[in-house]
Amino acid sequence: MSARTPQEAGLCSVTFRALAPPAIIELAAAAGIAAIEWGSDRHVPPGELTLARETARRCADAGVRVSSYGSYVEAGAATGQAFAPVLDSAVALGAPVIRVWAGARGVGSLDTASAARQAAVDALRAMAGQAEADGIAIALEFHPRTLTDTLASTLALLAEVGHRNLFTYWQPRPGIDLAESLGELSGVQYRLAHLHVFAWDAESRRLPLADHEALWLPRLDRSAEIAMPLPGPRVAMVEFVARDDPAAFRRDAQTLSRWLASVDGEQAQ
Repeated sequence: MSARTPQEAGLCSVTFRALAPPAIIELAAAAGIAAIEWGSDRHVPPGELTLARETARRCADAGVRVSSYGSYVEAGAATGQAFAPVLDSAVALGAPVIRVWAGARGVGSLDTASAARQAAVDALRAMAGQAEADGIAIALEFHPRTLTDTLASTLALLAEVGHRNLFTYWQPRPGIDLAESLGELSGVQYRLAHLHVFAWDAESRRLPLADHEALWLPRLDRSAEIAMPLPGPRVAMVEFVARDDPAAFRRDAQTLSRWLASVDGEQAQ
């Protein structure tokens, strides 16, 4: 039997935009979360290096790793997308991965003009090279209405950029069925970094994570079958919970930890 990839429970800090980093760290540690992806839009803004270092220290003191830096860089956008302060903050955080958006948010792969697509390709190639010099990987947000809105468009973009330091996350589109989601995971496997985990119905209504057990257990099992291309375990990160409620998060974290333990048990058999 081939080796399976270790997976750990994580948290995206954007799940709690109204909370300060110390409160998020306390909440995560109490819930048994192994790692946090820190968002750049609220909690660790680009260029605020003292805050980044302090957040990293607080995480270390609580026994919680920094899995990644969730940036809001839209690759190829003309304005407001400076990458240097993002990279500096990732270094200060000790984040091994920077998550970026593939092109302009809200513009799907079929609606993106060829010049805008080429700008995104060029920007991603440059970012991947710059981050590699600091030992940090770049990973794409796998998201509707971007250049990674389908498996085919994601694979095409990765191929066009053609950089060894560019990877991708995976998350389910609202309403996606099990067969298609497993196919997407298998399709991106040679570049699969981390997972964003949530339960939304087709109308994007937030549900308890436990309601999607029949979807997420097979996905996590498939993810465990896929080699991790980066050092360390793959992190399955809780992202968005019902009503942004810490109690809902604690329940979802418990559910996710139980699922991961079950998937790990498959390896032991």
